Amino acid sequence: MTTEKILAKYPGEVSELAIAARKLILKELPNIEEIPDEKANMIAFGYDHTYKDLICTIILSKKGIKIGLNKGSELPDPTGLLEGSGKVHKYVQINQTKELKDPALQQLINEGLKAWKLRVKK
Repeated sequence: MTTEKILAKYPGEVSELAIAARKLILKELPNIEEIPDEKANMIAFGYDHTYKDLICTIILSKKGIKIGLNKGSELPDPTGLLEGSGKVHKYVQINQTKELKDPALQQLINEGLKAWKLRVKK
């Protein structure tokens, strides 16, 4: 399954949001692997295909996208962008492309990278 096939399932504006989020993630996370998951309708990003190497995901819905952060509950979030009731994973709801330019979102992605680097050292 390719990213393009996943995106084709959604309205144009949702696909455009996902493509813009993908560009942000690829810019912020050097050499990251893109891992499309058709069953979950998401695109995962990690430094390997294992759960511990997952940094973030793009989760698509009919109305928008969420950028999910692996172990997001452990990340510093001074502006309160993270949502979700999960004890481990959190996400940022994105409804407009301009939200992807928020420096706090970029910082969260970078904090996810820092947390991964600490996890793999152990």
